Amino acid sequence: MASIKKRPNGKYRARYRDATGREHARHFARKVDAQRWLDEETASLVTGNYVNPKDRKVTVDEWCDTWLAGYESNRPSTVKQARVHLARIRKEFGPLPLSAIKPSAVKAWMARLQKEGRQASYVNALHSRLSQVFTDAVHDGLLTSNPCSRRTSPGAGKPRPYVATTAQVWQLYEEFEERYRLAVLLGAFAGLRVGEVCGLRPGDVAFEDREIRPAVQYPADPLKTEMSRTAIPVPDELLAEIPRPKEGGPSTVFAHADGVQVSTWAIERQIRAVRTKVPGLPEGFRFHDLRHYYASLLISKGSDIKTVQHRLRHASAKTTLDTYGHLWPDTEETTRAAVGSVMKGMINKTADPSRTGEGSAGRT
Repeated sequence: MASIKKRPNGKYRARYRDATGREHARHFARKVDAQRWLDEETASLVTGNYVNPKDRKVTVDEWCDTWLAGYESNRPSTVKQARVHLARIRKEFGPLPLSAIKPSAVKAWMARLQKEGRQASYVNALHSRLSQVFTDAVHDGLLTSNPCSRRTSPGAGKPRPYVATTAQVWQLYEEFEERYRLAVLLGAFAGLRVGEVCGLRPGDVAFEDREIRPAVQYPADPLKTEMSRTAIPVPDELLAEIPRPKEGGPSTVFAHADGVQVSTWAIERQIRAVRTKVPGLPEGFRFHDLRHYYASLLISKGSDIKTVQHRLRHASAKTTLDTYGHLWPDTEETTRAAVGSVMKGMINKTADPSRTGEGSAGRT
């Protein structure tokens, strides 16, 4: 029900009830303005685009607080990353109502971040987080649509990962302090992430089965997915470098002399300290880049996409293909070779009189 009444003070009172039966009213100096407002509100109710007037005032800052409270159930490291993203989002949009953020504003922000020289991965991560936050706002009824979409996306694909050469990997190994060198081997020849290296326990190494079975990440948090816990087959050469478990020994494979677990920070600090000593390594080379070497090694030895996916423990083959597709052998030459070999066999068979029962002159 909707109506407009003129008040004794000369103003016009427009009112309506929403789907829950709650009444909303506003006063206007002119009847035409009251009617316009009423038409807009009732139209949004009919089309399903209605948002409670009180909810329309919720700011980005206020919603980020609410959203984060519900996100706290995730891992501490995941929540920490979300806080970093939200801090940047708040800086840009914090005081504004959620409904004031238009696609054009998101697109302009992305363009400005790129112009500032921000890394493509960082800009994409911010856009993804902003979209996640706004999607939940829509789900909560605070908005009718998400201003983030493919049109507002930074659009720049992830840069191709830097793949170190075997010589660079071994030089990096030599430059590491001896007590930390095992980390390089586990990253480059088993594809372990730095958190998995530091969290690896003696029981996670199956020496008899020649496997590493990742289960936790630093300090002792369970890995998130079943795929991330997939066993990794490793050669005897790598197993020989891993200390065998012994009674009363440290609780982790990678430990200091006093048995204290090595932290991820210690490994990353080593990388930063020695990467400049290895000719050709980019300035921002990270421990995680050793996984790229591991992937390239598998691909160069003929492993297919599904095999590489399982060794890297990616959730999907698409992730593997998007990241490492350019490392597989040239598909054009592979196609030519495959088709050519079949055609050659067919032509030879047809041209052989003993196989066809007649000479080539009898062909039409």
